[in-house]
Amino acid sequence: MSELNEPQEDTGSDIAVVGMACRFPGAPDVETFWANLRDGVESIRHFTPEELAELGVPPEVSGQPGFVPAGAPIDDPEGFDHRFWGYSPREAALLDPQQRLFLETAWAALEHAGHTTSDRSGTVGVYAGMGLSTYLLYNLLDHPDISDSDTQLAMLGNDKDFLSSRVSYHLDLRGPSMTVQTGCSTSLVAAHLACDSLLSYQCDLALVGGSTVVLPERTGYVHVPGGTASSDGRCRAFDAAGDGTVFGSGAGVLALKRLDDALEDGDTVYAVIKASAVNSDGANRVGFTAPSLDGQAEVVLRAQKIADVDPRTVTYVETHGTATK
Repeated sequence: MSELNEPQEDTGSDIAVVGMACRFPGAPDVETFWANLRDGVESIRHFTPEELAELGVPPEVSGQPGFVPAGAPIDDPEGFDHRFWGYSPREAALLDPQQRLFLETAWAALEHAGHTTSDRSGTVGVYAGMGLSTYLLYNLLDHPDISDSDTQLAMLGNDKDFLSSRVSYHLDLRGPSMTVQTGCSTSLVAAHLACDSLLSYQCDLALVGGSTVVLPERTGYVHVPGGTASSDGRCRAFDAAGDGTVFGSGAGVLALKRLDDALEDGDTVYAVIKASAVNSDGANRVGFTAPSLDGQAEVVLRAQKIADVDPRTVTYVETHGTATK
C-alpha cells in the first residue's frame, strides 16, 4: 500500500478488463487458451485423407495441386441451446453460427465479470463485429426447405448489422449497441470505441469482441503462390520461412469498465488499457491490404503520447501477424 505522502497515480482515464471469455481452435475457454499459449500448443488441425473423405471433401478437390489439408476449426460451431435463448428450432437453424457463438461468449464474459443481467447498477454497451456470413452463402441461399416466410428471419439472423443489437436484446442491455466493421482490426477498433464510450459515461460496462465461423470447416484449402494462405498449413509470423496464414474460426469477448469504478466495486482487474488510437494511412501504402510503415508508426506514437508511457518501459509488443511475405 502506498504511503499517504507518496504521489498517487491518476487512473481517471484508465480502462480495466474485468471479464473475458473465448472459444478458439483447441480452446473452449480462456484457461485452456492461456495454457495452449504457455505450452506452445499448435491448434491448427492437419487432416488425414480418411478424415477428408468422411467430411465429404471430393477427391478431385483434395487431390488437386496445391491443396493443403489443414484448418483451424472450433468444436461444434453450429451447436446452440435454442431453448435457453428463446428460439424455436426453425429460428435457430436460420441464425448464423457466428451470431450464436457471439451470444454465448458474451453471456460467458458477463458471468466472468460477475455482472448479471438483473444488475441495474449501470448501463452496459456492446461493441463487436463478425465475419462474412458463409453460412448464408453455403447453407441457406440454395436450401430447398427455405420458404419465403423464412427470408426475413434469415436476413436478421445472418446480417452483420444485427450482431451487437442481438446481444443487447437477449441480455437486456441498455447501453450503446454498435456493430463495428474495419476488416482485420474490427475487434481492436471496437475496443477503442468502447473505451471512448466508457470515458464519456455513455455506459458503465462494455462488452467488446468479435466472432468468426468459416463454413464449411475442416476441409482444407488450395494454396496460391504469393497469396495469403500458407503452403504447408502452418503460420510462421515474423519468420524467414513464413509464407502465409491459416484461416480459422473463433470468438472472443472482453468486459471493460472504468478502472476507478472497478477498484471501487472490488472487481478482479485482469489488465488495464492506458490508451488507444486509430488512424488510416490512406493511399500511402504498398497495396490495399498492406499497411504503410509510416501509418503504423504514427498511430503507435499517438497511443503512447495519450497514455503518457515512456517507450523504453514497453517490454512486450503484440501484433497482427499473418506471416505473409
